Amino acid sequence: MTSRYAWVVFAMAFTLMMSDYLSRQLVVSMFPYFKKEWGLSDAQLGGLISIVSVTVALGTFPAGLLVDRWSRVKSIALMGSVWSLATISAAFTGNYGQMFAARAVVGLGEAGYAPAAGALLSRMFPQRLRATVLGAYLSAGSLGAVLGVVLGGVISDRWGWRAAFLIIGIPGLLLAVLFLKVRDYATVRLPADHAEAPRPGLRTLLGELLRPRSAVAAYLGGASQIVVMSALYAWLPSYFNRYLGLTTSAAAARTALVILAGLLGQVVFSFAADRAARREPRLRLLLPATLSLFSLVVLPAAFVAMPPGNAQLLVILLAAFTITAPFGVVGSVCIDVVHPALRATAISMASLAQNLFGFALGPLVVGAISDTYGLRAALGVIPVFCAFAAFSFWIASRHYGNDLRRVGADAAPGGI
Repeated sequence: MTSRYAWVVFAMAFTLMMSDYLSRQLVVSMFPYFKKEWGLSDAQLGGLISIVSVTVALGTFPAGLLVDRWSRVKSIALMGSVWSLATISAAFTGNYGQMFAARAVVGLGEAGYAPAAGALLSRMFPQRLRATVLGAYLSAGSLGAVLGVVLGGVISDRWGWRAAFLIIGIPGLLLAVLFLKVRDYATVRLPADHAEAPRPGLRTLLGELLRPRSAVAAYLGGASQIVVMSALYAWLPSYFNRYLGLTTSAAAARTALVILAGLLGQVVFSFAADRAARREPRLRLLLPATLSLFSLVVLPAAFVAMPPGNAQLLVILLAAFTITAPFGVVGSVCIDVVHPALRATAISMASLAQNLFGFALGPLVVGAISDTYGLRAALGVIPVFCAFAAFSFWIASRHYGNDLRRVGADAAPGGI
């Protein structure tokens, strides 16, 4: 495949990832409408975000196995079609239960997309660019989240919240179908004892995925950091609406600035991690560990010690710039330290941890705390998870070099 073709596929994967997070984050700007129309609590509102992550988590590992054993391209087209159709169906819901069900199906559709696209891109680009490419690709999630928050607010203010689901869902469906035109690569088999051996079972696969200690620690570190990031992205529109009296559109615009800061930080720090790893591999993980500690200090200061206003927003923007630093690194590390035949499944494991213990937990925990102590207090407490992230990345850094050497031997002819 030519370099130009690889970048065309990257652009398509990037755009579809944007559609993924457009569908996921669209509802956060609609929280005030749902709260008024259906009389929902903050915990129920948080559930509309968390259920997507739960169903992603439940589906991501079997979807990753399907991707590795079937087809990256067909999986991408299938998953994109499912989440787009579910987004469109949300426009026709009449109560909380129906909306909750539609959101659950959105998550099922998203479950296999990141593993399939991540594996496809990792095959098209060399290892020296892998963290940069995956970080840039995953940053589409932040950009999609920005657009979801902004468009959700603007469209809801002008034409109602139902129109927003239709306008966002239809383009995603068209792009998913277009992906069927992309060329796939031949599946790499994972040998058991020799070339003619049957495919290893689930127990063998799990053993291979969990053997690299750096990957396991990176899974946990990424999930811990996502608890904080997902809580911010889900609840900042409501925070600005309640504490500053902003309209839905204005609150969405402020939140968009925060998400854009995270988008920029993810690209910058993924590139920085690649550069640092050329000198010393474990610096790839020590960089996000350090930045997680920075977020641990700055975010509570913003919400607990500072009054709502422009100065507070600047501090939140600074924290948002650093809080996304680990996400390109986690995907790169997981791919680096597992056998090439398990790359999509390894990304699925990372996605499982990030969704079940990250995206699912953050919005729901903040919503539950907010119902009792207020939203400001909830957002001031949630950054404690950054401490777990920093510790996990430090542990991962201690084992990364050994895991790299081991997988190099395993992937050689006759390995494993």
